[in-house]
Amino acid sequence: MLATALALLAGCTAAAPPVSAAPPHPWAPATDPAPVDADAAYVEARLADMSTLERAASVLMIRVPSPDPQTARAAVAASGVGGVILMGGDTQYSVAASAALTSALTVDPALPPLTAVDQEGGIVARLPDAGPSARQLASEPADAARAAFAARAELVASAGIDINFGIVADVTPDPASFLAQRILGTDAASAAPRVAAAVTGERGIVLSTLKHFPGHGGAPGDSHALIPETAMSLDEWRATQAPPFQAGVDAGAELVMMGHLRYTAVDSAPASLSTAWYGILRDELGFDGVAVTDDLSMLQASGEAALADPAANGVAALAAGADLLLYVGPVDTGALAARIADAVASGEIPAQRLADAARRVLELRRSVADSDASYVRCVGVCADAVS
Repeated sequence: MLATALALLAGCTAAAPPVSAAPPHPWAPATDPAPVDADAAYVEARLADMSTLERAASVLMIRVPSPDPQTARAAVAASGVGGVILMGGDTQYSVAASAALTSALTVDPALPPLTAVDQEGGIVARLPDAGPSARQLASEPADAARAAFAARAELVASAGIDINFGIVADVTPDPASFLAQRILGTDAASAAPRVAAAVTGERGIVLSTLKHFPGHGGAPGDSHALIPETAMSLDEWRATQAPPFQAGVDAGAELVMMGHLRYTAVDSAPASLSTAWYGILRDELGFDGVAVTDDLSMLQASGEAALADPAANGVAALAAGADLLLYVGPVDTGALAARIADAVASGEIPAQRLADAARRVLELRRSVADSDASYVRCVGVCADAVS
């Protein structure tokens, strides 16, 4: 019995846990803290320091009022808008003129306004040397699209422009469509690899944009003059329209442009104003970048009475899920920002929705900044983000 007891005692002793290490001496140096993402801290500090009105202005992208650099600079600085789109009259189809204009727009090198252009190639180009059209690229291997869009990106970047609204992910077999010369394939299977290749070509040179989600091919008609409409089911859309957009998202496109298109089986509202379509873009396609509307002036051009108010359209788009509101036509930015701020105050736009949109735009602006300087005008709660 004694032997058995001693054996059991020995076994218990052997199984006893080791003594834990002594706690660190109170004077011992602290372990290194986790590294801080300087850009993320900058964005959070800047966002916290912005009023609702400033946040509202920051999610607007407008056309410059004049190609004169100093006039444009004054207008952009005074309005506080987050971005500028350049049309042909602004670029003057000149790299040098464009570079002079875009460089003048930056007041704060740590947070420049975004600059964008439609440089698709072929018939849609705001700069010279447009390169091969999408129609040409559709009949060539995908690597030709990669090379063409890499060259196009270099051209856009040399003009001082950050974003190319240049990758058409729509598909249509209709040779009479206004998009027929602008698509990278007449069906999803042929377009998807070329869309992905185009994004890969632009990667690291300019920010890529896929347009016009959820796809003009499913809703025939020119959205510059009306709101194209289709009864296509969501399952059919997934099979025939979604793959090029999915391929572009998977390839890393930073922006997706929302089209003024009605897919009535999903939502009676145009996709640019549809909570359902923004949800599909985020939840099904996994897109976490900036959702930019197509030119909201086009909604007015449709002639539909319910879409006649440019400010109401902007509020509806932002509430639905847009991050960046694009206005190519004339717009009173002060009145528009005030209308958005009022909508936040009334609950028409949740405050968090505006904050999320402003954050995404700030992140994109910070990503193209020439300076990595920290945000110094920081008081109150924003100081916590950079402490």
